[in-house]
Amino acid sequence: MGSRDQKRAALYEKLQQLRSITNSNAVNKTSIIVDASKYIEELKQKVERLNQETETSQSSTEQSPLPMVTVKTLEKGFLINVFSEKNCPGLLESILQAFEELGLDVLDARISCSDTFHLEAIGGEGEADSMDAQVVKLAVLQAIKSWSESAEDK
Repeated sequence: MGSRDQKRAALYEKLQQLRSITNSNAVNKTSIIVDASKYIEELKQKVERLNQETETSQSSTEQSPLPMVTVKTLEKGFLINVFSEKNCPGLLESILQAFEELGLDVLDARISCSDTFHLEAIGGEGEADSMDAQVVKLAVLQAIKSWSESAEDK
């Protein structure tokens, strides 16, 4: 009997976690699972839309290639690399503004802006599990896109 109660308690705890993660107000198991399924579908659609936006922005600016961006998850934060074969006046400011909007603190950085543009930054976040590397990368790419559009207007 003890094992069955433990399994039931574990299942209840997992359902409450699922309910919390998906912001569900449901109380029964079926409704919690349905809400979680809807939440997953919303996330899939959001990822697909962001991927399409990223592809569109990259294909529309193929004449002047945008800087390359990589983001790796560290134990506490992210390692962000941005590289362009040409100098990019104003880009650093746009990227730092994106970090600020994300609530990402720059803990350490190396920047070269002479003939090329190279940024290597370690960013730490205040809310540990609220953000992943893809979110950071998309924010940096969006900052680059905005910078590129404003640079073209000049």
